Amino acid sequence: MTKAELVEQVAQNINLTKKQTETIINTLFKSITEALRDGDKVELRGFGSFRIRQRDPREGRNPKTGETVQIPAKKVPFFKAGKELREMVDS
Repeated sequence: MTKAELVEQVAQNINLTKKQTETIINTLFKSITEALRDGDKVELRGFGSFRIRQRDPREGRNPKTGETVQIPAKKVPFFKAGKELREMVDS
């Protein structure tokens, strides 16, 4: 499902225009992104939680040359599905 499809489906369910719905969805995504950037955890009960994980530095390989390269440590977003979401997907 694309963002446009999500906007269309939500707009139909809550009887708002697509433009109003898109504003709501963009605000939601922006809020989650800002919270993660600030180091906060975002938990949506029944759906899941978003948090930042630290990846350690590691060695990798350049696929063209086979040369070993150092990959620096970095922070990456991580999503863990909640129990209700896992059960709905599994059934």
